[in-house]
Amino acid sequence: MGKTNELVALEAKAQAIADRMALELVDVCVDRENTGKYLRFYIDREEGVTLDDCEAFHKAVRDLTDAVDYDFMEVSSPGIDRPLTKDRDFERNVGTEIEIRLYRPIDGVKVLTGVLAGLEAGKILLDTGEGRMMIPRKSAALVKPIVDMDGIEDVDLDENDTDT
Repeated sequence: MGKTNELVALEAKAQAIADRMALELVDVCVDRENTGKYLRFYIDREEGVTLDDCEAFHKAVRDLTDAVDYDFMEVSSPGIDRPLTKDRDFERNVGTEIEIRLYRPIDGVKVLTGVLAGLEAGKILLDTGEGRMMIPRKSAALVKPIVDMDGIEDVDLDENDTDT
C-alpha cells in the first residue's frame, strides 16, 4: 500500500523542517497496531540523534499533522540496523555486510548476505563467498546492515550496584 496524498504532503513539509534542523528525514509512515494508528517519523544524523532532537522535531511538526488520520505520533531514530531504502543509504553503506530479504526466492534462497559493493542500474551489487551477485532492487523486500555484536562486552549490572 502506497502513501496517501496527505502523508506525501506532510512528508514534504517535514523534510523542510528536518533540513532546517540539520536532520535527515529517513521515513514517515502510518502503522496500524492493536492500540491504534501510529504516525511515525524516523530522523537521523551522522553522529546519531538524541532524545532532545526527537522532542524538538516532534514539536516542530505537530501542528502540520492535522490532515493525516492517526491516534499517536512518534519521532525516533531508525536504529543501527536501519533499512537501506534510498540511494544515499546504499552509497553510505558500500563495503558493509548486509542482509537482503527477497519477496520471492532466487535459486531457492530467500535471504542473502554479503558485502554491499554498490547500486548499479537498479540492481544491488552483493559480494558473497561465491562471487558477485546482481539482485534487482525491486526484488528486495528488505535490505539492512548486519550488526556485529561480537566484541561488545557484556555489562555486569551488579558491578555498579551501590545498595549493597
